[in-house]
Amino acid sequence: MAALAWLLIPLLAAIGAGLWGSWASRNRKTMGDGTELAGYTRFREAMEKPAAAVEPEPHSGG
Repeated sequence: MAALAWLLIPLLAAIGAGLWGSWASRNRKTMGDGTELAGYTRFREAMEKPAAAVEPEPHSGG
């Protein structure tokens, strides 16, 4: 009977994982990728801009 209990633990965990996975992905179909793609586009545009040249401050010699 103890062996049966140890076999039920992974079975229940797999069922729980399946239920959680279906619950977690319930809104994925309606959301779309618009916001993620817009954010990636802004990131890519920011990375393509030339970096502002930073000039060193004059040394006061001392």
